[in-house]
Amino acid sequence: MTEPRKSEQTRQRILATGRRLVLGVGFTGMGLKELLTASGVPKGSFYHYFSSKEGFGCVMLEDYVAEYLGRMDALAALPLDGGHKLMRYCQAWLATGPGQSIAENCLVVKLASEISDMSEAMRLILNAGVTALELSLEGILRAGIADGSIKPLADPAEAARLLYGQWLGAAVLSKLGKGQQPLEAALTDTKNRFTA
Repeated sequence: MTEPRKSEQTRQRILATGRRLVLGVGFTGMGLKELLTASGVPKGSFYHYFSSKEGFGCVMLEDYVAEYLGRMDALAALPLDGGHKLMRYCQAWLATGPGQSIAENCLVVKLASEISDMSEAMRLILNAGVTALELSLEGILRAGIADGSIKPLADPAEAARLLYGQWLGAAVLSKLGKGQQPLEAALTDTKNRFTA
């Protein structure tokens, strides 16, 4: 195994372990020592890859956003009409099985309020990711309007922003109530309001 490949594997292990810890206890709740112990990396190695805990947070969020948008691109490329793509996206918020739902793994749900007051750099990365996601949703809505599977909308861009806000809010309420009812209600509402 070449050194650069091993180096990248170590970096990815730190990022994956950190994401798991952050989803469990939040960014401020995750101590650097806990991250190093869980990932099996010495402190010096951490600073080889990341300038600080905040620097780590920025890279973690960049990776998360890229991964999420990649899944949105894959969804958009499916040979389905816009209405079915929209429903697939929404149903992913409710996926069953440990660690499968968007709601359980969403760093926006977990970190939006925490980092908005703590780290401007992390806030900007997450906000740019949300904006890009809303553009992807807008594209799905526009495609569905064009193919007749989504009802006509006066402003698809605004509809996409409101739709994402609804699902984000439903995910927060779902976590708070430890049940899927808010997400199930959002699914019913989305189907009724958007699909033709």
